[in-house]
Amino acid sequence: MTYVPQHDFEQRLRRRLRGAKRVAVVGIGDELAPHDRLGMLAAREVEGLHLPNVKVFMAGTVPESVTGPVRRYRPDHVLLLDAADMGARPGTVAIVKAGEVQASLLSTHALPLSVVMEFLAKDTKAAVTLVGIQPNTAHHGETPCSQEQAGLTRLLVSTFHILGQASGRGAKALARGSRAL
Repeated sequence: MTYVPQHDFEQRLRRRLRGAKRVAVVGIGDELAPHDRLGMLAAREVEGLHLPNVKVFMAGTVPESVTGPVRRYRPDHVLLLDAADMGARPGTVAIVKAGEVQASLLSTHALPLSVVMEFLAKDTKAAVTLVGIQPNTAHHGETPCSQEQAGLTRLLVSTFHILGQASGRGAKALARGSRAL
């Protein structure tokens, strides 16, 4: 699988989100599984920023379960966050193309994410972007390792820069790098 170099991530995400006025962020994964929790942790971090016109949905291991609530929110863009084995360094954050989803994700989803992505795009008429976060597959700790935390922070900072100003509480979380996980 190919991935976008880290220095290009924010620029590519900015281009994809350009013009979006309402963004649905969907956290995917199993918070109890070290290799599958990063999407959910990232979504919780984004939620803590309290960004205007951004609504966070916690899908867990069943991303298709939030398609109805996402549709009712009527977003311009749906941003899916999930752990992805991209063959990259732990903590790498990248946009994953729909065609690469099957082989790259670590989660055991009821439906392949490519199907969920296609359904959301058709049903909401919104653009859909999947952001993968490379887990450290050798790490089995209760909290993310330093490389995974660096990736979560990178995603949080990029999201903050792209989607607007946070409330004072969100800005404080951003200044700390992220909230305690």
